[in-house]
Amino acid sequence: MAAEEILLVTNYFPPEKGAASNRLYSLAKGMEKAGFKVQVVCPMPNYPTGSIFKNYKGSFYKNEKDNTITIHRLWLWASNSSNKFLRLLSMISFSLSLTLFFFLKKKPTKIFIQYSPVFVGFTAVFWSWIFGKKRILNVSDLWPLAGLEMGVLKKGVYYSLLEKMERFCYQKSNLLIGQSQEIITHAEKHSETPTFLYRNIPDFSPPEPSDEQLKKTITLVYAGLLGVAQGIFTICNTINLPDHITFHIFGAGPEAEAISKLEKKNIIYHGEVDRLDLHSKMLTFDIAFIPLTNRIYGSVPSKIFEYTRLGLPVLYFAGGEGGNLVEKKQLGWNIPASDFKQLQSFISNLTKEHLLEFPKKKVQERSLKAFNFEKQFEAFIKQIESV
Repeated sequence: MAAEEILLVTNYFPPEKGAASNRLYSLAKGMEKAGFKVQVVCPMPNYPTGSIFKNYKGSFYKNEKDNTITIHRLWLWASNSSNKFLRLLSMISFSLSLTLFFFLKKKPTKIFIQYSPVFVGFTAVFWSWIFGKKRILNVSDLWPLAGLEMGVLKKGVYYSLLEKMERFCYQKSNLLIGQSQEIITHAEKHSETPTFLYRNIPDFSPPEPSDEQLKKTITLVYAGLLGVAQGIFTICNTINLPDHITFHIFGAGPEAEAISKLEKKNIIYHGEVDRLDLHSKMLTFDIAFIPLTNRIYGSVPSKIFEYTRLGLPVLYFAGGEGGNLVEKKQLGWNIPASDFKQLQSFISNLTKEHLLEFPKKKVQERSLKAFNFEKQFEAFIKQIESV
């Protein structure tokens, strides 16, 4: 029996770094391991710099292989500008390339579509529907609602258009995969498409953490995108760190340059680090910090699952479903999003004794029990096969 074919459509894929590209790469490799013949279609790598990576510049199409996975890389006009119109042009440019791909390339029966961005998700769902393909929609955040809550979108004609595109994607899909229960609840209000909850649990062998406390200082660490939604620059300028606490920052993004120029002795910016190298570095810190500037409905940062799998207790400052998970599974401390007064109070009073509340070994044990990758992925593959 020939292996079943599936095409993954995504706006992010390695060699780009970040949670989205890591998640889609893990899915592609997992599907390959499960026996699928996997193809991926994505733009030329450009995230987060907004510039096409060196080895891909000047190309309109590239075909690559990763073991048995075929990767189709398409042209786009890359931009990470803060200008909304320029970002929209960049998304539309990839949507146009994706449209040509659907007309010119032979496609499998099943199409797995990463949503958002909205325009990319809509383009993939529309042409998959037109060509009579089975459509599996992977919803990792609720655009345009998330944009409204972050203040980057306002209600009006453009917002209404995005909402109609979102509803079309939900209604015309054969299966909807949601990364949080809030996403599932939202989608079920607007369509009768079957749903499946698939949390962003990472797949790596966790190292054994150590609970030895030899350092005099307490170390907080943030690793990830340095953007407006995460608000790291604002937090650095708002919160006063006691002498016994240091804050270490890893990552890249729009705020990276401003953060690198901060002249605060307790704040150390390390730049961007390879994911595997980052894991070994993370083990040396005491607490993982996970913030969002506003509580975003549907958002559950994958950092919760990744860093607790390493054994790090989390200081969660983002609200919503993620905060409830941290409390319910006893993985760290939950402070309401945007409550800088409470965050300052917690940090000012943080001592070594507080770390005893959530020992690393116990955090890792709870995380592995609550978020079992193998069990979830097995159920996920059964859902994909049933479409």
